[in-house]
Amino acid sequence: MGRQEYPMTDNPKSTASDIPVIHWIDRVLPPFCRPYARLARVDRPIGTWLLLLPCWWGSALATAATMHVPNLWHFALFAVGAFVMRGAGCTWNDILDRDFDAQVARTADRPIPSGAVSVRQAVVFLVLQLLCGLAVLAAFNSVTMAVGAAALVLVAIYPLMKRITYWPQAFLGLTFNWGALVGWTAITGSLDAPALWLYAAGIAWTLGYDTIYAHQDKEDDALIGVKSSALKLGRNTRPWLFAFYAVTIALLGAAGWSAGLSARYYIVLALAAVHLVWQASAVDIDDPVDCLAKFKSNRIFGLLLLCGVIAGAY
Repeated sequence: MGRQEYPMTDNPKSTASDIPVIHWIDRVLPPFCRPYARLARVDRPIGTWLLLLPCWWGSALATAATMHVPNLWHFALFAVGAFVMRGAGCTWNDILDRDFDAQVARTADRPIPSGAVSVRQAVVFLVLQLLCGLAVLAAFNSVTMAVGAAALVLVAIYPLMKRITYWPQAFLGLTFNWGALVGWTAITGSLDAPALWLYAAGIAWTLGYDTIYAHQDKEDDALIGVKSSALKLGRNTRPWLFAFYAVTIALLGAAGWSAGLSARYYIVLALAAVHLVWQASAVDIDDPVDCLAKFKSNRIFGLLLLCGVIAGAY
């Protein structure tokens, strides 16, 4: 999840680069900070949301299952941690993909291939972000710290997967939904069945939304030799989206059942399911703009599910 349709020039018809032309980064940050903000994708918050939401789900589900009082401090820490670790993941991805990015018009102007940030500077920036992430993790119990630290293995290997498999989206699912386990253990201090069901549901969800996202770049990916589920599934994508999302809802149902959530959860889950059905049925896999819009709409799904978990606790 690294590319996006933003014009590089003032010509609104130009979609050569994925870097926004006019953004608050340019108005607020001093010039030397701007390339690093773009390296961390500060200008594109949807990735942070998709990393954060499973953390909030896990925490809310654990709160409901154990009758704990909701811990809003945890929610704030997860927000900071998701922001920092998403930036670290993007930085690491761009370090590894700098040669690929230089060959594609939409990514050639990113900070590293354009020369705005050197590889050495990017590595230093990566280390600083990881240290910030570890500082956030240190605020939790020892089990959560261990579970959270284990995610670094997934963060390290995910960018390499598109070189060797047509299913890098599965590895993204493993990585981006790890927060469900972190959020659960932050409340309970242990890993239990509801958290595992929730994690599995997140993986299936990611397979769906990131396949939609990958259809934006399938032509460029095919040219430079990058693999994706979009290329693998091609014209058969739509039924697979329905399958991925059906598994998502089934596993979320299992998570709610094992956590003892009330009927209110399932009512909201049904609404969230309608949203996924809309995505799978309405997406135009040959229209990058529509793919991006459907991809971004998963924030709505994630917030709906969070509301469902909270409602189901009472």
